[in-house]
Amino acid sequence: MYERICFVASRIPTAQQALETLTSRYGNCSADEAQAIVALGGDGFMLQTLHRHMRFRLPVFGMKLGTVGFLMNLYHPNDLLKRMDNAVRTALTPLKMIAHTESGGTMQSLAVNEVSLLRQNKQAAKLKVMVDGVVRVEELVCDGILLATPVGSTAYNLSAHGPILPLNSDVLALTPISPFRPRRWRGALVPKGAEVRLEVLDHYKRPVSATADANEVRDVIDVTIKGSPADNITLLFDPEHNLEERILSEQFAF
Repeated sequence: MYERICFVASRIPTAQQALETLTSRYGNCSADEAQAIVALGGDGFMLQTLHRHMRFRLPVFGMKLGTVGFLMNLYHPNDLLKRMDNAVRTALTPLKMIAHTESGGTMQSLAVNEVSLLRQNKQAAKLKVMVDGVVRVEELVCDGILLATPVGSTAYNLSAHGPILPLNSDVLALTPISPFRPRRWRGALVPKGAEVRLEVLDHYKRPVSATADANEVRDVIDVTIKGSPADNITLLFDPEHNLEERILSEQFAF
């Protein structure tokens, strides 16, 4: 039974009002003393919450009080503790990005949804694509490329015409963004344990940025991406609103 809850909310008025209502009923404690976190907002705020509180290893129960709520449950202030106790636990494995820049810097960041590379100026990017040390695309001319987790496959990956992946699938979606050459390459499914390395060709003339969810680094020369099971995240969902069913349903949306 969850008794010590850390409530966090986005800045929008409806989320702040819900925060006041819930804390008056259930109390509120800091993340280092809590048994679970309740996030009030939309999917963007949920991703912020996961990144900010990842070190506490606490399950997160989200309630939709924003524009998009794919990762959230419906908002009801009543019987919250019972809902959380009966919730379906869903484990998500984030991606770890290690990016090297022209200046010699290194940035490490985790991504719940995807790691994406994007051109920084008017010229298309040129990238070399390697999977587990094997060169799969010698030169990809494109606006960018992304590697998406199953939960992230319904986000930017879907907008880039990548495949929707079932939540329990053992693959990641490697999807080019506006590819020019090779003309017929539309991406690939790679094992979830694979290491994907992306090298930026001609990076002085064709600069590229890399983003892990919302964490961006510019002027990268290479990026290595791999799943990080040690950083697994647990989300809680109402049984009738479980994430696996919603991802499956997205494949039949018209």
